[in-house]
Amino acid sequence: MFSRDEYVRRLEAYIENVRQALDNLRVVERDEKVLKLVELARAYLDDSLYYFNKKDYFTSLSCIAYAEGILDALNRLGYVELEWKSLSSLLNRPKVLVAGTFEIIHPGHIELFKKAWEKGRVYVIVSRDSNAEKFKKRPIIVPEEQRRRVVESLKYVYKAVLGDREDLLKPVEEIKPDVILLGPDQGVSEDWLKKELEKRGVKARIERLKEKVECSLCSTSKIINAIIEKIGKRKQP
Repeated sequence: MFSRDEYVRRLEAYIENVRQALDNLRVVERDEKVLKLVELARAYLDDSLYYFNKKDYFTSLSCIAYAEGILDALNRLGYVELEWKSLSSLLNRPKVLVAGTFEIIHPGHIELFKKAWEKGRVYVIVSRDSNAEKFKKRPIIVPEEQRRRVVESLKYVYKAVLGDREDLLKPVEEIKPDVILLGPDQGVSEDWLKKELEKRGVKARIERLKEKVECSLCSTSKIINAIIEKIGKRKQP
């Protein structure tokens, strides 16, 4: 019998195997029914991730088993081509760390979490209100614990913790990530971060997301300003 932690680790690897198979599959016969079944498998994968993050592991397992069954049947019938990875190669996924304020979640945040999840198990450090206000030079609207809870509920995130008020790198030291993924416009020097972490014995690989998501409201400040503008117009006589 597996321990609970081992069971969760294996379930996570099982989910990752299906995700990779879906991302890399080739549709041989582009029949409408085949495409609908592939999308159904993707929906079951999303459901599995949702329940996994809710710690409802039994339901998560049921969903991912449905997804695998659909894909395996399509593969055996020759409608798609895909590759299943060995479980051993997926059991020890690297820890990938992301940090930020995440005051109002927008597509840029989602893309960062998704890219981090593709690299491994995602841990997020959510900035404290006091630290975020110093950095942004404005009051923070959404309180820290609420921001943390929202981030941790996202399907790509394994765990979200609050930062330290005094020592910004203390949570990084505690998590001991294998990879730190920075946002494309995140104001942190990669060289400085690497040197400071090495002093603490943290040998994480530091990467930066190169492509920035472009959309009209891919910024918390833009969202806040748009809300203020629309409310202001409604109040005008």
